[in-house]
Amino acid sequence: MAGNTFGNLFKLTTFGESHGVAIGGIIDGCPAGVTLDLEAIQQELDRRKPGQSAIVTQRKEPDTVEFYSGIFEGVTTGTPIGFVIKNANQKSKDYSHIKDSYRPSHADYTYDQKYGVRDYRGGGRSSARETASRVVAGAIAKQVLPSITINAYVSGVGSIKLEKSHTELDFGLTEANIVRCPDTEMATKMEQYIKQIRKEGDTVGGVVSCAISGVPVGLGEPVFDKLHAELGKAMLSINAVKGFEYGSGFAGAELKGSQHNDLFNTDGTTKTNLSGGIQGGISNGMDIYFNVAFKPVATIMQDQDTIDKDGKVVKMQGKGRHDPCVVPRAVPIVEAMAALVLVDYWLMNRTVKK
Repeated sequence: MAGNTFGNLFKLTTFGESHGVAIGGIIDGCPAGVTLDLEAIQQELDRRKPGQSAIVTQRKEPDTVEFYSGIFEGVTTGTPIGFVIKNANQKSKDYSHIKDSYRPSHADYTYDQKYGVRDYRGGGRSSARETASRVVAGAIAKQVLPSITINAYVSGVGSIKLEKSHTELDFGLTEANIVRCPDTEMATKMEQYIKQIRKEGDTVGGVVSCAISGVPVGLGEPVFDKLHAELGKAMLSINAVKGFEYGSGFAGAELKGSQHNDLFNTDGTTKTNLSGGIQGGISNGMDIYFNVAFKPVATIMQDQDTIDKDGKVVKMQGKGRHDPCVVPRAVPIVEAMAALVLVDYWLMNRTVKK
């Protein structure tokens, strides 16, 4: 399997399976001399870990990160940072019923057809558990980046949508509820809906939005490595993501140029920001903001027709512990991937400056 490394100068390679001994990663290219807040890194993992509330999977994992290299007395040495997160609460027997069958809309079938073998326990490498390694790397990237703030939040669950701009929100409220929506009224509606969906044995999708402030002018490498293109790739690499839009997104296609153009102020900032902080693939210093759409989790607790490895139609019902909606736990993952993109381009800019 290729495709396990992300980044150019700041590279992350992840390894491990959902029900293996551990998952982990190697970060190559982290600058030396960065004093790390290890507690902050663990806090990011705690935001993503399972079992943290009544509306997520009840798999109980401490998700404690152990660093093996690249850090000495809390300071990065410039050498590869190796880390491991041990799996402590696997229940592989929950997946024995799908050993020879494929869950609809899951990676079961495609992995088996491509590789001729698959780890059916929790999806193996295709499990969203792999994203814990991304959160560790993203937490380090955040601490490398100077004066850049990344705030992701849940803006939609099913048809329930937060119709507010990121500029109207208090991001201090994001962690005040288990949905991670910085609007108390909408968070309550979303939580109630997710609980209802869970009782029905079903799942539901949602949207995570992200706003990034303090980005300097000049990040991005046209023509094929535009900043928004790399952000799109990063977000679409996250499990269950089905869509990415930045700035005005698809709504911008309905506007005229006279309505959509961001007119300049004398200092180079713009009066509006429909460009989403990126023009010509390069950051312009305004806030970068985007939406990431997540599909409903494929494993549902209802009977469905599917096929087994011999092509025979069989009945299947999900078992075990699964998220009824992934978006509350996806918030730190979106932030982490955004941080990995930005730190990579920030390092590129440092190498070309005279």
